Amino acid sequence: MTLPFIGSIASFVVALLVGGLAIYLSARVVVDVDDYGHALVTALLGALGWALTSWVPLVGPLIALVVWVGVINWRYPGGWVKAAIIGGGAWVAALVVLFVVNSVFGLGVGAFGVPGV
Repeated sequence: MTLPFIGSIASFVVALLVGGLAIYLSARVVVDVDDYGHALVTALLGALGWALTSWVPLVGPLIALVVWVGVINWRYPGGWVKAAIIGGGAWVAALVVLFVVNSVFGLGVGAFGVPGV
């Protein structure tokens, strides 16, 4: 017997792992922080911040982006500029990882914790 929500849970876990990996790779390069668990928590908190703010009409996505970069700024050293660079790097890393994962395994997953991916 399969439970109907198993696929949703699996998709969430894969997407969180990809989002965490993207933030990890970017933070490793930008601020030399080598902690995948820290990146996973950052991805989860960033996704939560995005979900809580992106619904605001007209300016929601802009507010959500600032909140997401703010979560990175709070979790990593270096200030707002480095946080924005980590965010941009995470976005690019997520695109590359998802391209490879979806091409090789034929999945259709996204990246939880990295906006727009």
